[in-house]
Amino acid sequence: MVPSPAPSRKKPRHFLTLNDISRDELQLIINRAIELKALQRKSQSPEIFKNKVLGMIFEKSSTRTRVSFESGMAQMGGSAIFLSSRDSQLGRGEPIEDAARCMSSMVDAVMIRTFAHATVQKFAEYSCVPVINGLTDDFHPCQLLADIQTFVEHRGSLSGKDVAWVGDGNNMCKTYIQAAALCDFELRIACPPGFTPRASLIEAHSQHVSLCATPQEAVTGADLVVTDTWASMGQEEQKKERERVFSGYQVNHELMSRANSGALFMHCLPAYRGKEVSAELLDDPEAVVWDEAENRLHAQKALIEFLFNQ
Repeated sequence: MVPSPAPSRKKPRHFLTLNDISRDELQLIINRAIELKALQRKSQSPEIFKNKVLGMIFEKSSTRTRVSFESGMAQMGGSAIFLSSRDSQLGRGEPIEDAARCMSSMVDAVMIRTFAHATVQKFAEYSCVPVINGLTDDFHPCQLLADIQTFVEHRGSLSGKDVAWVGDGNNMCKTYIQAAALCDFELRIACPPGFTPRASLIEAHSQHVSLCATPQEAVTGADLVVTDTWASMGQEEQKKERERVFSGYQVNHELMSRANSGALFMHCLPAYRGKEVSAELLDDPEAVVWDEAENRLHAQKALIEFLFNQ
């Protein structure tokens, strides 16, 4: 007897950048994240991920990403499998497409934290389950979900607001560029010469994004000020030189005094006190970095639920 062919799977939705969701879908995810946060605080998290497994591939190390995804799956009744580059055949040269075909046949979703953005793109191309970008050198969309949730909780919608980015034009800066269009806010970017995001990305979002000559210009009148480490993972050998180049780009109380009254400060962490942010500001109530960090947990639970329901 010839066995029946396996039923074909519906093409999954992936979350590789913010461009993978619409403005309405973003609002849905943020509202649900806030709801799930309230339920978790009451120890009433719904176990809607029961019997669901999230596979996690970490080629870049992490604290918040691993803890938030593992805790989120557990709180919602599911489980997560952690694989570092030492634990998977990807680290030994297995083709990405082969790993994607095999792994996605055994789990219900995959989160990847890696270097090249092309890695998550190729994995998603061959995966039969949703793939989530946990961070690449180009984009960090899960962090932006948490940032948006945090601003909404403290100040309401980002629409029509002014946001200042101060520091390196890195993956976080690039993701804020995408967020500006998705959330309809103005983003002003201040980076040292040679460290701005690629011109094509800025030009594609020119209605919402502008480059500023100084941090002071970017922060003046801002409702939200954001920065990140001056040397990201993989740039450790550049740390001393970057500290010299970025020395005038520290976010501190003096710089924040140029922002609007009630402006918030965010940083995706880990932060280096006395470098990109002053120690005093990081512990100030206007710095909502601890809420921002916690919201990775809730925003990602809402994201996973959204992807499962597509």
